[in-house]
Amino acid sequence: MTGPVVAVIGGGQLARMMAPAASALGVHLRVLVEAPTGSAAQVLADAPVGLPADVDAVVELVAGDTGRPAARVLTVEHEHVPAEVAHAVAERGVPVRPRPEALLHARDKVAMRRRLGELGVPGPDWAELADAGALEAFLADHDGVAVVKTARGGYDGKGVRVVRSADEVADWFAAAADGGPGLLAEERVPFVRELAVLLARRPSGEVRVWPVTQTVQAGGVCAEAIAPAPGLDPALERSAVDAAVRVAEGLDVTGVLAVEMFEVPAAGDEPARVLVNELAMRPHNSGHWTIEGAVTSQFEQHLRAVLDLPLGETRAVHRWSVMANVLGSSLERLTDALPAVTADPGVHVHLYGKEIRAGRKLGHVTVCGDDLDDVRARALAAAALLRGDSDHG
Repeated sequence: MTGPVVAVIGGGQLARMMAPAASALGVHLRVLVEAPTGSAAQVLADAPVGLPADVDAVVELVAGDTGRPAARVLTVEHEHVPAEVAHAVAERGVPVRPRPEALLHARDKVAMRRRLGELGVPGPDWAELADAGALEAFLADHDGVAVVKTARGGYDGKGVRVVRSADEVADWFAAAADGGPGLLAEERVPFVRELAVLLARRPSGEVRVWPVTQTVQAGGVCAEAIAPAPGLDPALERSAVDAAVRVAEGLDVTGVLAVEMFEVPAAGDEPARVLVNELAMRPHNSGHWTIEGAVTSQFEQHLRAVLDLPLGETRAVHRWSVMANVLGSSLERLTDALPAVTADPGVHVHLYGKEIRAGRKLGHVTVCGDDLDDVRARALAAAALLRGDSDHG
């Protein structure tokens, strides 16, 4: 007997980490992987190879035949799915969650900024850049500095530059003129830390929110997540959650949604506030701690949400949970570090089966407990061992 089939576009670590949750729920995962050696392909039997932009491959992913049930729903583990692909699936009667109309706002930063402004969601001052002159005008109005982003294709710090002159992104303007992604400028926000609100919403409208998390970046990539965000003012926490729920409902998001934010300190007559930075409409790095640290993990919740099942409890089950990413390694095999890492019985290890490259997300570790300093130190030490960093204290 086969349970409901959930088809997933993308065969990376997020799809891989859906597998245990799917197994527990009796859900059959069918994942379109980019290569037969991909992270998800290593742990899933039903992992056809194909590209997210290949309409035929995605339609085949959801199709059924005599010995193969059709997918109940199609979801994604990344945003880089062309709208025409999602529409082709929807036209065949298979729901796509999140819907392509919602997913656009995670894929296109200009569309996101426009819609969030219409919804009254707080964000940095911004402008779409038609040309270098528009950027120079923006710089003149913002103390001579701006954060320039490509509207599409950027992630993990890619497609983002802090600039003081249009010359610093001349190559991007040239690429845009040649049919590449458009550009936008945002004010450089004087934030004290970055926060993430992770929630899930199902088609019937039910929403559940995990505790607000603090994220720590290294080179534009999430290096740590601390849950709950330590010392967060309750009023600011409410503002952050309210903004995230407004995004979910206003964009009609289904599945897990991560809303990344800046915490901005009070200044003059301005109270402390949060400003929305980025969106991700699928399980997210900032939510990996939920596997061990919450009643319901983000991966189980995403499956529940896209199948329109009642959502699970999002309460934290430990006082503190700290997730540390393993970004690159000098080891030949990460598993060589397991004897040292698992000497701490409280360390939870997740390795993604990826080829080692500098700066690449190869895995993560999570430690939970009652003392934040202790929990954080142990998580960072375990991640350092997996990186082959013998100098870490």
